[in-house]
Parts: sequence; structure tokens; C-alpha cells
Amino acid sequence: MNKIAIFAAIIMLGAGAGMYVFQMNESGNKDPATDSESADLTTEIGGIRFQLQDANGELRHSSEWDGKARIINFWATWCAPCRREIPLLKATQETFASSNVQIIGIAVDFPDAVAAYAEEAEFNYPILVGQEDAMAVAESSGIEFIGLPFTMVVSADGDLLKNHIGEIVESHIEKITMVFAQMERGELNLADARSALRDL
Repeated sequence: MNKIAIFAAIIMLGAGAGMYVFQMNESGNKDPATDSESADLTTEIGGIRFQLQDANGELRHSSEWDGKARIINFWATWCAPCRREIPLLKATQETFASSNVQIIGIAVDFPDAVAAYAEEAEFNYPILVGQEDAMAVAESSGIEFIGLPFTMVVSADGDLLKNHIGEIVESHIEKITMVFAQMERGELNLADARSALRDL
């Protein structure tokens, strides 16, 4: 059984028990560049760089969204809380379409399942797809093992501001976008922004 199948089985068992199980790396020192399963992932000063295929099979690189504040949402078609987040994420993308905020979905799932679901969901933000490689992107934030949904909040400079494990709700989006706006206006530095999002 491969890593993605084991991951899915653990999450589904957790959901059946009414909870999700998460194991976190306390040190946050995992170096994905040394992980053989993350050949397409590199970390650079000032940000996380990755490349994954989108739902149409086209290779997309994170540099496409350089200069934009990003909400990177990891999800799967079989994850009920992930599916519940999608309308809110679509509404957020629509609201901030003309601003400096970009939603990016990364499906930790199989391409065929994602492509079929994407037709129904009518995403207005990019959806990237991966299995072990998508998990490696998430783990680059310092999480040793994640549950879904999982969201990375990234500044316009590419700095990780916050990892959020669990479902994103409207109050979270309001806080995140407020911090993004304050950073853009120069009212918050990196440390202050991270502090403001600590209790997200």
C-alpha cells in the first residue's frame, strides 16, 4: 500500500471515529530537499517553491504567483470538510480577484478523481494535483504528517505566516485577508503578522 493510500485510510478511520489524528514535527526542521519523494520541491530563502500538475495535466510552478499573498489549501475529493471549504474559498477568490490575494488548491488525490470533481465544483482558482509530491509540499512547512484539510498562509514575499489544520471558516478568511492588507500597507512586519495569526 503506497503512502497516499495509507494516508487516506488513516483519515477515513479518523473521520469515522468523529476526529482527525495529526502528528506534527515539533522542531519544524524537516528538509524536503533531502526527501527522495520531493524531487520537484525546493526551498529557497524567502519562500517555498514547488511545481505540480494542474487538473488538466499541465505543469504549474509556484513562481506564477510570486508577489501575491497566497492561501494554499490542501484537500481531497473524499474529504467532507475539504469539500465544505470550497464555496468559501471560491467566494474569497472572487472578492479578492482584483487584489493581491491568490487562492491555490492542492489536491492530495488521484488526477482522474480531481478532474471529475473539478467539473462539478467549477473552481475559479487553480487546482494542482499530487499524491506523495503534494504531501511533500505540505510537509515543507514543518508538518511531519498532516490531516486534511490543511492550509498554508503565505505572504506576498513568499514567507510562511501560518499553518492551519482543519476546516477554514469565514472568520479565518476575514483574519487572514486583514493581515494580508495590513502587510501590504506596511502596518505589520513578518513577525507581527505571524503573531496576529497565531490563534487562527
